[in-house]
Amino acid sequence: MTPPAVPVSLRWSDEAGGRLEILDQTLLPGRLAWIGCRDVDAVVEAIRSLRVRGAPAIGIAGGYGLVVAAGEAIRDRLDPDASRAHVLAQAARLAAARPTAVNLRWAVDRGVAALETLSSTGTAADLQATLLGEARAIHDEDRRLCDAIGRHGAAILPDGDVLTHCNTGALATGGAGTALAAITTAWDQGRRFRVYTDETRPLLQGARLTAWELGQRGIPVTVLVDAAAGHLLASGRVGAVIVGADRITACGDTANKIGTYSLAVLAAAHAVPFFVAAPSSTFDLSIESGTEIPIEERDAAEVLAPLGVRAAPAGATAFNPAFDVTPARLIRGIVTERGVIAPVTRETIVRTLSPA
Repeated sequence: MTPPAVPVSLRWSDEAGGRLEILDQTLLPGRLAWIGCRDVDAVVEAIRSLRVRGAPAIGIAGGYGLVVAAGEAIRDRLDPDASRAHVLAQAARLAAARPTAVNLRWAVDRGVAALETLSSTGTAADLQATLLGEARAIHDEDRRLCDAIGRHGAAILPDGDVLTHCNTGALATGGAGTALAAITTAWDQGRRFRVYTDETRPLLQGARLTAWELGQRGIPVTVLVDAAAGHLLASGRVGAVIVGADRITACGDTANKIGTYSLAVLAAAHAVPFFVAAPSSTFDLSIESGTEIPIEERDAAEVLAPLGVRAAPAGATAFNPAFDVTPARLIRGIVTERGVIAPVTRETIVRTLSPA
């Protein structure tokens, strides 16, 4: 039997001078549509509007965004100096498109560093070729590390049903996912369980995206409102909670989609192991603790009129942080492509992430 196809979050097309194609996740699960980005404005808009989302995926989008910037320089027939200046200016815009997820700046910085190998007389076409090679390398690496995270994560998931939050699958990465890759790998290995996914307010990435991905793979999924997680954990049905991350500090404090911290507290109260899954590029070892992580606050309309439907009276205001921070003490282990960090301390983080 042919296994179900894994969704793809974004891809590069070489047609007509090249463009970044993004699966518009704001339309899922109702409609599957691709957006063609031929200018940096379109890439930045797609990142900010969550048409592409998930820390690894927006990092890859940022890498390809630099290729798009070089394409702009080619179309405008800029000379070598002006081409490089244009790409660097667009790099700053791309890196700032969303402030919390560290993968975006990491990927953009990596592309900029690749340009340093080029002669200052390099044309816009030279810049584009170098940047495309680097973006493709980042994309390919993410596919491989997602597979590794899936293997390591499946190995540490205990028996029982699984609870997850937001979306950490193929839609959030360039491969099979992070936390969701652990779940799907365990399923592919023959283990059987039900996956519970929080709706994940305010944009319902759990209900719209995670449930859709799991349904595509034939894995049983139940959606619950975020506020029902405590009741579910108290029932004893959940063997583990596993989530993704957008930034992890030197001590292991972890920023993830809003509601993750509450879930970690509830898991601790019910003695259910709480795991985080993320690639090594999500770690920001320049930051000591979660108090230093910038937390993006999004448009109030996402709370007051979710998905365009007015839910609060005129005059009401909204508190809409996109992320919260889970302290390391609440995390049983962090699954990376290099192994599982447990217990979560500065020492185990350095030891696991250090080159062999």
